[in-house]
Amino acid sequence: MGQCGITSSKTVLVFLNLIFWAAAGILCYVGAYVFITYDDYDHFFEDVYTLIPAVVIIAVGTLLFIIGLIGCCATIRESRCGLATFVIILLLVFITEVVVVVLGYIYRAKVEAEVDHSIKKVYDAYSGTNPDAASRAIDYVQRQLHCCGIHNYTDWESTTWFKEAKNHSVPLSCCKATISNCTGSLARPTDLYSEGCKVLVVKKLQEIMMYVIWAALAFAAIQLLGML
Repeated sequence: MGQCGITSSKTVLVFLNLIFWAAAGILCYVGAYVFITYDDYDHFFEDVYTLIPAVVIIAVGTLLFIIGLIGCCATIRESRCGLATFVIILLLVFITEVVVVVLGYIYRAKVEAEVDHSIKKVYDAYSGTNPDAASRAIDYVQRQLHCCGIHNYTDWESTTWFKEAKNHSVPLSCCKATISNCTGSLARPTDLYSEGCKVLVVKKLQEIMMYVIWAALAFAAIQLLGML
């Protein structure tokens, strides 16, 4: 009976370590996804520290993989020292994930202020040429989020690009995807996206940060189970 109990405990611990490995992969994926997605919107916020939660969660994912390896070895060899090290490191990672959640909420709250501070400058820097980073960023956002201008398409009238172009049109990225012959002319406003980009950019960035928060919360719960 005693041997059976030990075998069952080993099986449970090995299973938990496999979960940690899966969690490590998912956390690294979430962190990488945040980096890649934020790269598309980096012109709309200037605080580089916004990505700290993503950096930490990738580091936690890497550490979780190592923890799983230590846990498996300690379980198979029945090493008390190894298991004690496993639990201590697990506790430290758990605390780190709690910190990630807190930082995630802090930076999520700062997103709107960051976008509000920078979006006007990005639109003013628009030149309409593909090599220009600000122009690519705006065209990408307007096409992806189906928006036009900061608050609506009329915001383009106050930009340097609009005044220099003198054709009473907005960029083609403002055109609805369903309109094939759209020229961006303000004389045909029904061809253009009516919603502004500021609200949608803020919403998108906050959603991305929530992925980090939920991932950290979910795997903190799994780690708590492992420590019990």
